[in-house]
Amino acid sequence: MTDIKNATTKRAMIALIFSLAWPTMLEQLMQTAVQYVDLAMVGSLGTDAAATVGSTTTVNWLLGSTISALGVGFLSIIAKAIGASDKPLVKRASAQTVFITLVAGTIFTLIPLVLSPVVPTLMNVEPHLRKSSALYFFILYTPMLFRTASVIFGTALRASGDTKTPMRVGVLVNIVNIVLNFFMIYKTRTVKIFIAEMKMFGFGWGVTGAAIASAIAFAVGGILIAVSLFRHPLLSPRGESIKPDMTVLRPCLKVALPNMLQRFCTSFGYVCFASMINSLGEVATAAHTFANTVESAFYIPGYGMQTAVATLAGNAYGAKDNAKMKQMTSLIIKIEVLLMIVSGGLLFAFAPNLMSIFSDNPDVIRLGGTVLRMVALSEPFYGVSIIIEGMLLGVGRTVTPFKFNVIGMWGVRILGTFIVTVFLSQGLEAAWGCMIAHNLLIFVLYVIHYKKGKWNPLETKNA
Repeated sequence: MTDIKNATTKRAMIALIFSLAWPTMLEQLMQTAVQYVDLAMVGSLGTDAAATVGSTTTVNWLLGSTISALGVGFLSIIAKAIGASDKPLVKRASAQTVFITLVAGTIFTLIPLVLSPVVPTLMNVEPHLRKSSALYFFILYTPMLFRTASVIFGTALRASGDTKTPMRVGVLVNIVNIVLNFFMIYKTRTVKIFIAEMKMFGFGWGVTGAAIASAIAFAVGGILIAVSLFRHPLLSPRGESIKPDMTVLRPCLKVALPNMLQRFCTSFGYVCFASMINSLGEVATAAHTFANTVESAFYIPGYGMQTAVATLAGNAYGAKDNAKMKQMTSLIIKIEVLLMIVSGGLLFAFAPNLMSIFSDNPDVIRLGGTVLRMVALSEPFYGVSIIIEGMLLGVGRTVTPFKFNVIGMWGVRILGTFIVTVFLSQGLEAAWGCMIAHNLLIFVLYVIHYKKGKWNPLETKNA
């Protein structure tokens, strides 16, 4: 459990920030490492296989981010209740995460399974890849109840300051995924380990095998995170009713719904963005897919810090400690900028090398390396946006992020990409240029909002 009240010095505050952030960073690093291995293993089967996996990735983000928004509502109420030392409210809120998981998990299982045959067509996937893309998508969403549990229960644990349990579960899930990939993607073959050769059994299911491995790993993660929640000394919902409790759900949904709309609109924007890129051909699609995977690793410091700032802002709000609120948020922004400068510099320096992990196609490597170096220059600016958004999520102010992200996504990225690809016949570099312009716009909007002090509910009631 976090104790922001005892962090009375800058050194103690920095220690508290990193104690919350590093497990999330490590968890995301492991997840990204598995994405690297996953995509590299599938990519070794050829451009078609990589395009099959990448073609529906943004739909995966769309549904996953919508579920994450429900978790944000519980993060806000749990973190605030802990700051106010209201343990009964913490347990009631935890019980409601079980109710929401069952409802949302069922809905978000049925919808993707029903829509799986038409998703590849809507995403402009090459006709000869649509059947395999639909099957991959169907398998990936079969264990959606478990995936929902991982997201919502994991968010509840992080809101209590327990970032290590989701990290441990995430690491185990990733290990399961990698091990199963080795057996399910490839056929039985001879492998060389140092100087020894051995025969390794394999099913040879290719892309379908990768989907099955991921589905099993997701199920394992959902079960383990549920067990962790029910064993948690502060959060365990044992003895609490999981029937709808509107005294908890109403404030949760007030926070979650704008965030859900934000994530749905921005993620749907990613779907449209990817659909336009898919229409540019297999090389552009593969380069975009690989570059997105590479880039995600360099956002890890940002999102690790966002978890810390959301939790601590909620704690300070619950404790009504305005001085600590301002001190903590200012410090995290400074740390974040430094981390993202280093991250962006590394991405710029090693972009082509990282692309070569996934593909030996020189056109894919060149194109992916170019767009990664473009986006590397905007990393510090995007990092500031991530932190200010985290502050707003922690104190339950989700309307502002909704407005800013929708304006940036649809007014700049989607409209701009449509113009440059359809009317000006430009390629992937121009599309990523629109993405960078989107990131810079929301940076400006968030900084103005922060400087005006409108983010802090302890100073103003203006959203």
